[in-house]
This record gives sequence, structure tokens and C-alpha cells, in this order.
Amino acid sequence: MELETEIIVDKVDVENPILITSFPGIGLVGTIATAHYIMELNLESIGIVDSRLLPPVASLFEGVILPPVRVYQSADLGFVLIHSDVPIIPQAAIDMSKRIVQFAAEINARRVYSFAGVATFEDKKRVFAAATSKDLLEEVKDHAEIFRTGTISGIAGSIMNECVAAKMPGIVLLGETLGFNPDPRAAASLIEAVNKIMNWNVSVEKLLKEAEMIEAQMQKLAEQARMQEERKEEFPMYG
Repeated sequence: MELETEIIVDKVDVENPILITSFPGIGLVGTIATAHYIMELNLESIGIVDSRLLPPVASLFEGVILPPVRVYQSADLGFVLIHSDVPIIPQAAIDMSKRIVQFAAEINARRVYSFAGVATFEDKKRVFAAATSKDLLEEVKDHAEIFRTGTISGIAGSIMNECVAAKMPGIVLLGETLGFNPDPRAAASLIEAVNKIMNWNVSVEKLLKEAEMIEAQMQKLAEQARMQEERKEEFPMYG
């Protein structure tokens, strides 16, 4: 079956890279994490992921048009990165996942990492991990809690399914978050876990400052909502 997803890249200069993928999901945890890599490491795009099933939008950065799903690389840290600004509809997830895992094989990737979020009621900012084999879990078990039972929805789970089918080593890392609001702290925790797993040293200082700003904004909104409710009680309406 011919796939409807294309990955168009100029050139991958990294030998046997790790392929990291992220797509918008709960808390935007994975998306915030990979966006931080792009900005913190000053990565330049080397290509795009294209599909007729993607929404008809273009991203913008300082007035420059950016296709919504882009490919980056870091020669210094030895990874290739697929970052998406748009969520992937279920009808496109399997096709795109197959093409991504094919691409991983074409560039001789030694691992596929999928970043995403997971909602809990505890919000301890833990990082959970699952993998396509028990051997791979040994690589991450000291730095992430094993996600033992449950399901991984969306394209993050679909990519792992395709890794199993293609016998491509795959690991999913899930940053713990409370809900659907953007969660830079969860993304920072995920990046710190990856630092330990990979022996990297990517700073999360800017992310934590961003988290403080978002929390302050949310606190202000909550205060405004509370004041609005108090006014309603002070001036009840009858009809």
C-alpha cells in the first residue's frame, strides 16, 4: 500500500541517530519539550513531513512561513527530531507512523523516542516510560517510572505499534500533567529525564521561567473568575 505521508529532507548528517518525535497532545508536554530543544540548541530545519491529511495551515515564526511538521537535527547530540505544531487526526496517524518508522530505518536510527504527556490526579511531574522490549526498559528504568498497565493513545502509541511491527527499537516517554493546559514544568521534567538517560546537559532554566509566567497568568485568570462570581452573588438576577 502506498503511503500518503512524505518526509522530505535535504540531508541527514548524523550517523546512527536517535529519532525523537512529538505531536501536540495533553498538556502539550512533548511539543513544548521538542520546541525547547529547537530554541535552546538553535536547530535549523532540514526538511518537512507532508500529508494531504494535515490541516491546511502554515506556522509562522518572526514572519517566516514554517510548514506545520518539520524535521531538525543535532550533530552535537546525535539526534534527528520530528516536531509538529498541529495535532494529527486519527485517520492520518497510522499512515504517518508507518512513514516515520520507515524513515527511521532509512537513516539507520538506533532508537525511536516518542515524547507525549499523561494526565494523572497527582501531578508530581514524574516521567513514565514504556518500550518495545524489556531490554530497552533497562536503559530508562533508573530515570523514569515504568508505565506498566494502560494505553497510549494517539500518534505516540501508533508510532510504538509500528516500531514493534518493523522491529525498530522504540521508547515512549510520558510527562505527567494535570490536564489540557500547556505544562512547561512537565516538559522540563521530561527533558531532565532525557538528560540523565542520554548523558546530555540541556538547560531547562528558560522553560521553568516560562512555567512561572504561565502559572501567574492562570492565577490572574482564576482571580478574575472568582471576582466575577462574587459580583453575581452580590447582584443576583431574578426573572
